[in-house]
Amino acid sequence: MSHSTAPASRPRDTLGTHDVVNQPAPRAGHDLWAGDAILRTHAAHAPEAPLAEFGAQIGSAQMREAGRLANRHAPELVSFDRAGRRLDEARFHPAYHQLMEAGLGRGISSAAWTGAQAGHSQHAAMAYMFSQVEPGVVCPMVMTYAAVPALAADPALEAVWRPKLTAGAYDPSIAPVEAKRAATLGMAMTEKQGGSDVRANTTRAEPDGAAYRLRGHKWFCSAPMSDGFLTLAQADGGLTCFLVPRWLEGTRNAIHVMRLKDKLGNRANASSEIEYHDALAWRLGEEGQGVKTIIEMVHHTRLSTAIAPAGLMRGALDEAVWWCESRTTFQRRLIDQPLMKTMLADMVLDLEGTLALGMHMARAFDGGSETDRAFARIGVALAKYLGNKLCPGFVYEAMEALGGVGYTEETPMPLYYREAPLNSIWEGSGNVICLDVLRTLMRDAGAGEALQGELATARGGSAAYDRALDAHLERWPRLCEESEARHFTESMATLLTASVLLRHAPDAVAQGYAATRLEPGARGRSYGAAEPGDVDALLARVRP
Repeated sequence: MSHSTAPASRPRDTLGTHDVVNQPAPRAGHDLWAGDAILRTHAAHAPEAPLAEFGAQIGSAQMREAGRLANRHAPELVSFDRAGRRLDEARFHPAYHQLMEAGLGRGISSAAWTGAQAGHSQHAAMAYMFSQVEPGVVCPMVMTYAAVPALAADPALEAVWRPKLTAGAYDPSIAPVEAKRAATLGMAMTEKQGGSDVRANTTRAEPDGAAYRLRGHKWFCSAPMSDGFLTLAQADGGLTCFLVPRWLEGTRNAIHVMRLKDKLGNRANASSEIEYHDALAWRLGEEGQGVKTIIEMVHHTRLSTAIAPAGLMRGALDEAVWWCESRTTFQRRLIDQPLMKTMLADMVLDLEGTLALGMHMARAFDGGSETDRAFARIGVALAKYLGNKLCPGFVYEAMEALGGVGYTEETPMPLYYREAPLNSIWEGSGNVICLDVLRTLMRDAGAGEALQGELATARGGSAAYDRALDAHLERWPRLCEESEARHFTESMATLLTASVLLRHAPDAVAQGYAATRLEPGARGRSYGAAEPGDVDALLARVRP
């Protein structure tokens, strides 16, 4: 038998069809604090060490993978055990618990209430970073943060619940709050027939000794595995706020989880419909004062919904810039193509504006003066409105920069895109926010004065800003008609953003924003349809 001396060749079925070139290397984790010059600029008043540690951990490859798994493996409702006893439990993938432990353990819900320096700013910065990894898990952590001030309406309840909510830990065990090392608290307000009109609620509350029994439904219950919920029900004295514990001593409270919502996004979070079947509840505040009591929680969740779109925008733009740094077309990297550079630089302006305004509002929440509190009441609504209106279109443009691969689940772009509309809907949709802005300015002189002071402080920093502010005040010397509330709110929020940037951002950002966002006819309807100014300086804000 002869032996060939020809060189060995690979079998035909293992021959490749091509070499993989002109594709960025698979992206693992990256530090969300050290790699974000914009965040470091606008969180400079907060202590660096806890935020640096948080950004390094949450941005790691391990946490990114946990975020992917928690989003891919949605929670499941387990209504009964094998013997037919009610359980009403949402069961989560282990990655969900890993993320909850990371966020709560680092103080995302507790920093604002434990005496930490700039605690609300720490919370906002953490929520911004976490939203880039897995935004659905942020909901129960934000609700827990926001519930703490509402408990002040009842010192006895506050004494039991506040230490558990601010423990800086995660305890998913099924047990009464007194037996747990840490707890979470959710919210259940809206009903089918009313939506935002909570005064149309029909859930009834009947006294039972020192407590009450609730019977009725809630169309949306945030995070049904929370240890309790703030909820609204009709008592004899009118619409009243109650704290409903999830678990009682030796039994489960009569809260039936009817189904989990089949949502567009926010998939790791087990949003649900629930019914109260004479569930035990404790009154929080006076009867008839339910909206006044629970609005404290809504006010603080609005801070988080104002900062979350900036996180989604940052995550999406990061992916686009990373792709464009490594992808070549027509003999040049995408990042060096003039049209792409202009588009990305234009996007930087809205990213920085949204983050700057959100962090500026967090600073107001941290402030102790009446002016700070008054400004927070009006400013957080403006920030929530504008950032969330920008977010869906922003994420789409970043997705398009990747081409077809940006439309696949192998990238985080679909997650960001599905999440983009949500924070505008949560805690008051666009029209509700606009009406709240008008009501606040009509009834709260302090809020109006604080806002005017913020706007006046930036005068002289940009001719475009001065002209736009004068034009706004000429058109609306007082308040607008209700039909103009969106135009009025958008104008005011854009001016406030420009004011913050003129005081706190690099000149290229501040002047570019004022010139393109405030000058009539300065830009078209899509990113890159205007010359944003110093393109290289703007891109330096987001490039590694």
